[in-house]
Amino acid sequence: MPDYLKNRLRDAAVILGIAAMLTFFGVYDQDSPVWARFLMWIVTCTVGVTTSTFVIPAVFDRELVGKLVPVQAAATAAIISVPVLASLYLYMGAYGTWVPLPLLPMQYLYVFAISLTLTVGGLLISRARARADTGSRHVPADAAQRFLGRLPVKFRHAELWAISSEDHYLRVYTNLGEELILMRLADAVRELDGAPGVQVHRSWWVAKAGISDARRDNGKLVLVLKNGTDVPVSRTYQTAAKDAGLA
Repeated sequence: MPDYLKNRLRDAAVILGIAAMLTFFGVYDQDSPVWARFLMWIVTCTVGVTTSTFVIPAVFDRELVGKLVPVQAAATAAIISVPVLASLYLYMGAYGTWVPLPLLPMQYLYVFAISLTLTVGGLLISRARARADTGSRHVPADAAQRFLGRLPVKFRHAELWAISSEDHYLRVYTNLGEELILMRLADAVRELDGAPGVQVHRSWWVAKAGISDARRDNGKLVLVLKNGTDVPVSRTYQTAAKDAGLA
């Protein structure tokens, strides 16, 4: 089964499970039938999960990369809570139970608490899976080849040069060309742990084999891939890049 379909089925299972739990415990209980409350939570959870697919990469891989995990989780939950609260407000209003505007800040805090709990839970599960994957590795040098296994067949024995983040996709650079895959940079970096490369920017991971040159551009370090692509090295990762022998 394709990874994309697996991820969507997993999201659907999560949505149904959370919706059933919130309905069972009577969160935002009202006079509407049980099926209507269950449907309300399905719609609301769908909004939250959909929003998270855009917010999580933006927060963890770009805007707040390198920050403390609690800060990243809180920022993620705060953003997700806005559309979730809006969907709740509209759905409840459709059944004649409009939440008074002065109470919306308090309702936002309730939604934020739930969103934060789910965000932290998701992070813990994701990291547990990453550790399990890491624990199954026997030879560090195989990390890059296993990662390339995510690409079409023609890339399976390619030389990995670099990875860059583009929205919620990754552009993978190899000696056989480039390819886009649906994946977060943070997950790719964890999967490539032990491979001869290092993250050099919030949006870039680079392999030593992919570098042909390095230069200074207005005082900033820039790496050049073998295909001529410039890779910026942020100040946060300069030491790591030098320690890895990239510059």
